Amino acid sequence: MTLATVMVSLALSQPNEARLQVAGDLAARFGAGVIGVAAGEFTPPLYFTTGEQAQDLIEQGEAGLQNRLAELERQFRATIGDRAAPLGWRSALDFPARYTLAQARAADILVTGCAPTGVSDAFAVASPKDLVMQAGRPLLAVPDTASWLDLDTVLVAWKETPEARRALADSLPLLAKASNVVVVEILENASEYDACEARLEDVIGWLKRHEIVASARVEEAGQGRSVTARLDAVAADLSAGLIVAGAYGHSRFREFVLGGVTEHLMTRTERCVLLSH
Repeated sequence: MTLATVMVSLALSQPNEARLQVAGDLAARFGAGVIGVAAGEFTPPLYFTTGEQAQDLIEQGEAGLQNRLAELERQFRATIGDRAAPLGWRSALDFPARYTLAQARAADILVTGCAPTGVSDAFAVASPKDLVMQAGRPLLAVPDTASWLDLDTVLVAWKETPEARRALADSLPLLAKASNVVVVEILENASEYDACEARLEDVIGWLKRHEIVASARVEEAGQGRSVTARLDAVAADLSAGLIVAGAYGHSRFREFVLGGVTEHLMTRTERCVLLSH
């Protein structure tokens, strides 16, 4: 169980230091290579004109983007340093999500920042909401406050779904390096308690056969409390440095709409989150 290639997606208009530090940390732990990816598309202004002036404006805008991509490459190489071998860089004038998704074929895991609340700039940022639903690779979302990947305690947010099973399998390399793994299911219906215990027993047994020792914990959402609130409380109680979860959502008019827990983990968590769809 290992990671051979880590890919980190950089944003043109958001901080990148945290995701770069975590990507470098992953590379050092696994002896992996790192590929940095960035892209940007020129956005014509509202007063866009035509003819020679328009061409000059486009050339100036694209030159500015190329300069910004060159800055990001320098930051990438300086931050990752000698923690990764080999070290690769890929960039283009393109929509960031589209370009990053195409490059994801070369990686075992994709590292990015957490999604900001509200609408992100599709011309400058590869939204993690798009990446997690389409990349076909596990996505590690890193909050801007992180400086490394804390694997002392990992919380696996279990749910009886294909996405949760895939997330658990994708996280095996990280779980193998964790000091403490806790598999948690948040119950919304107390009558399912016994069935939940049986499910978690199977999950713990499966992990044990992969030489990962884990414990199980059944939590009830509680009166008037949401699943997200309870999950946050459990993560705080465990001092979890990483949450592993399935990513849930669907496509509506080509816009990806995430479920409540997935949306919360991507936008409001203070911890690194590994998500798979």
